[in-house]
Amino acid sequence: MLWELIRAGLIALQDYIALHVVTCLIPAFLLAGAMVTFVSKETIIYYLGATAQKLKAFALAAGGSFFVAACSCTVIPVSSGLYYAGAAIGAAFIILWVAPAANILALTYTGAILGSTMVFVRIIAALVMAFVVGWVMTVVFSSPSPPAPLPSEGEGSRRGEGADRRKLMGRADVTLLVLLVISLLAPNYLVQKGPYWAKVFVWAIATVIVFSYAFWAKPKEELKRWMGETWWFVRLIFPLLLAGVFVVGVIGKLLPEEWVRSALGGSSLGASFLATILGSVSYFATMTEAPFVDTLMKLGMGPGPAVALLLTGPGLSLPNWLAIARVFGIKKAIVYVVTIIILGTLVGWFAGNFIF
Repeated sequence: MLWELIRAGLIALQDYIALHVVTCLIPAFLLAGAMVTFVSKETIIYYLGATAQKLKAFALAAGGSFFVAACSCTVIPVSSGLYYAGAAIGAAFIILWVAPAANILALTYTGAILGSTMVFVRIIAALVMAFVVGWVMTVVFSSPSPPAPLPSEGEGSRRGEGADRRKLMGRADVTLLVLLVISLLAPNYLVQKGPYWAKVFVWAIATVIVFSYAFWAKPKEELKRWMGETWWFVRLIFPLLLAGVFVVGVIGKLLPEEWVRSALGGSSLGASFLATILGSVSYFATMTEAPFVDTLMKLGMGPGPAVALLLTGPGLSLPNWLAIARVFGIKKAIVYVVTIIILGTLVGWFAGNFIF
């Protein structure tokens, strides 16, 4: 029995490394390091900082996140990169939530499998939850600026140096960031079906373009600073993601499938809560939640719990919890996760009883 559990964890780890590290995490880490290095702190503070108008900042963070096809783990470097470059805690956590919970790629796939009504509910629910999350994090953690990173983190302890060195972003900075965003999104947007090597091929071409432009347009000192900031995020986040994915594989092996199916039927508050908890600890790569929910609905899961699982499945995961606690702090992770679980439960219950 013990070996079967270890084997389940190793299989989950193998699948995660094989399918997500190259085309998802590597470009996400590079983008996070670039945001800290090349994006002017003044620009981020102006649009997303603590002194920015909250409604506009929250709307910008939520609206922009719809176009970032990222899973709950991939989005952490992006969100934390913005946070440590000057974004307010509310805007950073809105990005952390919306990008995996309701990106345009996952919404398109959800509509194809589960129908337009489910997509509409998912969009509205994700937006409502995003603004509540932003408000809660802002109220609870109202510090005007992000805390200094841990002093033992080397390059990361210089979190503001690269961003403070200029008032405005140059054209080369903007171009490089756009290319990095393309390298993060292109594999999933251009290759939605077919073998995984096709995604790797698209990622490889985009990455070659990114580094070719970087070596042409940027001085060596800035490139070294970029790699240093990127490595700080890798050291901080990646080990915890691997540990969390292993634990999720073990949990998946332990869960009695028949009991889960019967417990998720109907539209009760308890069923929505269970779906939310299952989604919150399990790891779903973006787009994988839709076929999983479709299968469970065919086996008797109610539409309310289905909405809860569609939101929290890709939006949270146990690896996500651990990485958030490491990057943002344990208190912020607890408040964020508890808020999402409460909101996911209420949204599922409301959708099941008043919409479907």
